[in-house]
Amino acid sequence: MKTTTIDNLKNCVDEEVKINGWVYNRRSVGKIWFLILRDGSGLLQCVVVDGECDQDTFNLEQKINQEDSVTVSGKVKKEPRAVGGYELGVSHIAVINHTTEEYPISKKDHGTDFLMSNRHLWLRSKRQNSIMRIRHQIVKAIRDYFDDNGFTLIDSPIFTGNSVEGTTTLFGVDYFERSAYLTQSGQLYQEAGATAFGKTYCFGPCFRAEKSKTRRHLTEFWMVEPEMAFVELDENMTWAENLVGFIIQRVLENCLMELESLDRDISLLENIIPPFPRITYDEASKILKENGSDFKYGNDFGASDETILSEQFDKPVMIHRWPANIKPFYMKRDEHKNELALGVDMIAPEGYGEIVGGGQREDNIDVLTNSIRHHDLPLEPFQWFLDLRKYGSVPHSGFGLGLERVVAWICGTKHIRETIPFPRTMARLEP
Repeated sequence: MKTTTIDNLKNCVDEEVKINGWVYNRRSVGKIWFLILRDGSGLLQCVVVDGECDQDTFNLEQKINQEDSVTVSGKVKKEPRAVGGYELGVSHIAVINHTTEEYPISKKDHGTDFLMSNRHLWLRSKRQNSIMRIRHQIVKAIRDYFDDNGFTLIDSPIFTGNSVEGTTTLFGVDYFERSAYLTQSGQLYQEAGATAFGKTYCFGPCFRAEKSKTRRHLTEFWMVEPEMAFVELDENMTWAENLVGFIIQRVLENCLMELESLDRDISLLENIIPPFPRITYDEASKILKENGSDFKYGNDFGASDETILSEQFDKPVMIHRWPANIKPFYMKRDEHKNELALGVDMIAPEGYGEIVGGGQREDNIDVLTNSIRHHDLPLEPFQWFLDLRKYGSVPHSGFGLGLERVVAWICGTKHIRETIPFPRTMARLEP
């Protein structure tokens, strides 16, 4: 008798198999009781009938507990009414580990703090399982998109000696009697990669000490950051929108069951096909004014502003050419309007906020040097960065896509903490 997994049952119909897993639920009807088994690949209804299994197995009904680890043996049958479309006619159940305490997470409603404190167990729930599977597909889609389009993965360091987007959101660490920081972004290092390889990307954790308690912020999150030599703003926006379109299509191809389990309106995702609308910061400001926002021109958009803007479109909207004074020091200015930076933010539909931020980088060494000084940043830690403009400088662009915000949008979650296995916020450092 071969051992298989729940997701492979379509290849085992009418065969006797063994499946290792955990008890998800059980119920009884007369001389029959049902065990819902999970094995990490899916859920399976196992039917235990008196007389069709050994007596010890049938007598487990009142003894077996949620999250007992078991090996279940039996015959695979097609059953469209059952979860997953298959069921197992049980011949034997072997208990590997019997839980002696009641499982903390029951069917009743639990508060957020309780679930977060039990995150290591909450991951076993159907909802969290679906979200993590979708996250996995998004990560795979991102890597496939860049790998299949000629990009080279260049890992950026986690420890850095300089900031990327300002010093107020840095996590400082003691680095052998020197000051170092956990990275906010791998972008600066990708600029070095782009001049060596043409098109590069990094994909890893970033850290920002933002004292924010909104549903959109984490202190530790994952970001993919491509950088491309000889690419200007418009082409950069095309790369970004095509990436998002590719992610959506991959999820729709591989995660329909998970999306349905989350009650996600799939029709809203099916509409996400590039090209996306592109508007300037000035045009966005006008839209906000017309819709009653108290937004002040020259400021960054708040969450409510982004929601208003997203409501005007059924696709992500790309907002470009921002006031230079609210963008990072490395952003190139518009040659026609020096007060504007060639930056772009992509705002997701349905009020999920910014999912992409990027733009064209300043390629002139003198302008960049002055910009570093203007932002009151020390020159010494950026000498290597200035070298990139000294030796073979070219127009170049890139962007960062926040993984958790994309997961939140695609899954339709209410809070970003659901989108990462073990979220880190101002109030949460464990488990």
